[in-house]
Amino acid sequence: MKAIKIKQQDGTDGIYLDAVEDAPQPEYGEIRVKIYAGSLNFHDYLVAAGQLPTADGRVLLSDGAGVVEAVGPGVSEFNVGDNVVSTFFPQWREGAVPSSAGGFSQTPGDGVDGFAIEYVTRSESAFTHAPKGWSHAEAATITTAGLTAWRALVADCGIKAGDKVLTLGTGGVSLAAIQIAKMHGAEVFITSSSDEKLMKAKELGADHVINYAKNPNWSEKVLELTNGSGVDHVIELGGPGTLEQSTTAVKVGGNIALIGVLTGFEGVFPTAQLMFKQVKLQGLLVGSRQQQVDYIKALEGSSIRPVVDRVFKYENLKEAFEYQLSGAHFGKICVEW
Repeated sequence: MKAIKIKQQDGTDGIYLDAVEDAPQPEYGEIRVKIYAGSLNFHDYLVAAGQLPTADGRVLLSDGAGVVEAVGPGVSEFNVGDNVVSTFFPQWREGAVPSSAGGFSQTPGDGVDGFAIEYVTRSESAFTHAPKGWSHAEAATITTAGLTAWRALVADCGIKAGDKVLTLGTGGVSLAAIQIAKMHGAEVFITSSSDEKLMKAKELGADHVINYAKNPNWSEKVLELTNGSGVDHVIELGGPGTLEQSTTAVKVGGNIALIGVLTGFEGVFPTAQLMFKQVKLQGLLVGSRQQQVDYIKALEGSSIRPVVDRVFKYENLKEAFEYQLSGAHFGKICVEW
């Protein structure tokens, strides 16, 4: 069967198609899945570019969706023919974050082989059911981007009707955050440097849009729009280059979910401002399997569908990463066999 791997020392130029042995029949507690689609995340790019080192020959991509082809003994949750989607931390089933989820050592496409492959045999905890009626490409957007937004707003921050949510940029996490926030009756603020993308975000449900290229001190605009009070929750995707303004934009006692590092890994940390405003700043990486199950139940009870910008073939994964890096996309970039 086919798999897309990486020669780590060559960055994205090292992405290659390889013929590998077929996935084995499942043993106790395992399922065999035919993978139909995946989606790209910034984390996947960092691995492919060599900025998050992994083993040479690693099968790429954390997200995968497909159909169960066989179940091993002891499996009760899945049947042959079920549509499923992967989990980011297969070892984190529920509850508090385990120490094993403190990095990417067991994350598919990073510490272990990912889902850019035709068939996999994994523990049943490596998958959940996909939302009913969704395509495989749509389902593949859940594993990383969608679940991250769900955990940040629902599982960790307990979003409620009337809350104000600020999200940065128009990537997959931000667009999922808009949808989740509106699902809960919240008011949404979003930033981008593209007026075209901001208009699309407004069509998706955003209430207030701010072009940060035209408003470099965009946090002041947020304060203006909230009559000086600030927002309840910030989905912080920029990292050190935006954290100071996010801290200005959040209300006293508000929440900042630190998710992205688009502006780098180190920088200014607004310690005093965070303390004076008594802000809860939480770094987070995706979420648990149970949180994914809860998210999917909520999706099935709504009319929400993910925004898919473009679908590439797995064989063109390098081209898909180049498109991702260009920033031209609005929504998720997916791949299919």
